[in-house]
Amino acid sequence: MIFQSFNLIPSRTALENITLALAFGSHPRRDRRRRATELLASVGLEHRLSHTPVELSGGEAQRVAIARALANDPDVLLADEPTGNLDSRTAEEIIELLVALNRERGLTVVMVSHDEAAAREVSHRVFRLLDGRVIDELRGRSDA
Repeated sequence: MIFQSFNLIPSRTALENITLALAFGSHPRRDRRRRATELLASVGLEHRLSHTPVELSGGEAQRVAIARALANDPDVLLADEPTGNLDSRTAEEIIELLVALNRERGLTVVMVSHDEAAAREVSHRVFRLLDGRVIDELRGRSDA
């Protein structure tokens, strides 16, 4: 799961935030650092391994959160307002990353957002809700 507020452990580095997720996923200790490094490189953060969340920009922190969410090879990625705390340029980069994860890895991305344009960019199908009920279904990306 990717959270709007990142939910990274402040006293841990980017690398440690990922290795902790790998530990919960029962990855052997000897493989965790290598796998975490690969995941951070896959989101363009190989140069920020030893930085704590306060030393990262909002976009970098969100990419660490995405790498952490990918740590245990999920089939479905839940994203709760993944661009909500980001500036528009960084939000666009995160949307592009989610689209690439869907295209390249076949990862299903379920995103909750108030930003309908971003939702359409990430999704093949968009469900609009009002008061907890589906009121409309829209088409998103057409490269399904």
